[in-house]
Amino acid sequence: MGLAWPACCNFIMTEFLLAITLFVVAHAVPPAPPVRRRLVSVLGRRLYLTVYSLVSLVLLAWVISAAVRAPLILLWAPAGWQWVVPVAAMPLAFWFLVAGLAEANPLSISFRRRDPAVPLPPIVRITRHPVIWGFLIWAGAHVPPNGDVVSLILFGGMTALAAAGIPMLDRRARQRLGDLQWRELSRTTSVFPFAAVLSGRSGLRVNGPFLHHAIAGTAAYLWFLLKGHEWLIGVDPLAWLSW
Repeated sequence: MGLAWPACCNFIMTEFLLAITLFVVAHAVPPAPPVRRRLVSVLGRRLYLTVYSLVSLVLLAWVISAAVRAPLILLWAPAGWQWVVPVAAMPLAFWFLVAGLAEANPLSISFRRRDPAVPLPPIVRITRHPVIWGFLIWAGAHVPPNGDVVSLILFGGMTALAAAGIPMLDRRARQRLGDLQWRELSRTTSVFPFAAVLSGRSGLRVNGPFLHHAIAGTAAYLWFLLKGHEWLIGVDPLAWLSW
């Protein structure tokens, strides 16, 4: 029996590394312009985005499942304050994800068809990459309370992957729109959230969809905080309150 645990441990670590490698490959190869153009021409844009999103979710679920079962090798001691970081940051991450996917965005990721002639919605004026920022905030905020090797690979890798996606999406949008239209649209938004608004380069008008997405993001956050996170991941994000 003494050899069974190390063998099991090695298998789970191999599974985790395989899962996260496939996740990275899935987010590097299909979005590459030649591959993406070919897939869109075969599947159509809507089906391509649907399949791509489903594959991404399945791979993400596999990565998280393997990470939860992987051996715990601590790098720093847990403390209650560390959980304050994701609890405080995740409302913004959920809002960026919900609004970013729902609003049309000619400059970045979106589920809706992107018409460059239509004025940019408020969420895109805040940042031209709201979905990417949602994932970046989610991943980065989960590093402090998860001080083990596997979690650092998972959340640190996701943070780096999201950050690397920003210049890639900018290049793709510039090629698609052309320099003139790219400059015109990007002038009224920014990479870093609220930078264009605070500098006066862009105005921010709160409309109905803006409020609806904020409410939907808040509702999703509260469900994850109070029930969903423990149900899906097996960890109560509020357990630190009883330490």
